[in-house]
Amino acid sequence: MRDELRELRLPRVRAARGGVHFGGDLGHAMRACLRSRIALRVLWRQAEFSAPDADALYEGARTVDWSRWLDRERTLAVFATVKSSRLTHTGFVAQKIKDAVVDQLRERDGERPDVAPADPDVRIVAHVEKNRAQIFVDLAGAPLSRRGYRTQAGEAPLREHLAAAILRLAGFRPGMPVFDPMCGSGTLPIEAALWAQGTPVGGRRSFGFERWRCFADDLRAAWRLERERAVEFARPAETAVRGADRDPRVLAAARANAERAGVNVRFERADLAGMTPLEPGTLVVTNPPYGVRLAQEHGWLRDFATALDRMHGCTTAVISADRSLPEHLGRAARREHTLFNGDLECRLFTWETG
Repeated sequence: MRDELRELRLPRVRAARGGVHFGGDLGHAMRACLRSRIALRVLWRQAEFSAPDADALYEGARTVDWSRWLDRERTLAVFATVKSSRLTHTGFVAQKIKDAVVDQLRERDGERPDVAPADPDVRIVAHVEKNRAQIFVDLAGAPLSRRGYRTQAGEAPLREHLAAAILRLAGFRPGMPVFDPMCGSGTLPIEAALWAQGTPVGGRRSFGFERWRCFADDLRAAWRLERERAVEFARPAETAVRGADRDPRVLAAARANAERAGVNVRFERADLAGMTPLEPGTLVVTNPPYGVRLAQEHGWLRDFATALDRMHGCTTAVISADRSLPEHLGRAARREHTLFNGDLECRLFTWETG
């Protein structure tokens, strides 16, 4: 993600444990929300302080001027994580920060905002580690992986931002042909097609910052300009993108998802045994059955290995929770990356076919 944010011309980008940091102003953060294909959330840090106990946590949270984001007409929710600290309960941490926020606003305005955990206007995030707290506001609101096109999904679908990360790690660039032989509901091919045509992935959705109290005339104008620039800087590339699956039901979902996304992806019903040679330079990328099901589905492994033997001059990338996948396929991976599909630790294996 570091390289992607640098390509978006965000200042002072640096990778750190648990995420990637960048500088700049709110306009830069809006750009990340609109155009990052890999980010899941964009958090704006508001405070950092020592929090060895509940009182320190409460007082630290009150140092933030919450009236910038909230009033009695807007709702909030607080989400917390805790690690290696005296405060150990995430629910308690979230409750104390919520109390600090609403108490401050009640004292100032005589009224307090309501809490709406499912869909708040302002999403507050707190991390407490080694007795130090960091408090953020979440610009995205709903996770950035929710592009808005996928209302139908197959079994164990990839989240959209993970699919985009897989494509980047596999070496995809606009103009490169892409084929997913086990495409399911089509997330990998659709993300490749969106990238190829330069579509801002956040262009079809709203963001949390649009519901903030401070989102007034100046910020609205900056946001309109950012959207216009995203379209202006788009550089569509002619890219052949295909997906195949043996299940007609998931193919119907894939076609519907691609239509909602506004991309041209060719989906076909086929199984691995009938996979024909591909154009040299094609990226073969897929999310096959894995995990508990792997031991029961060695048939696809044999067929996939045989199909790969017919590919020449292609790059292949496969995500799997089974570290022994290259051994099953009879070929050593050229590169290997660790990724998480939800809470499941996976490996992305990449290699070239001769």
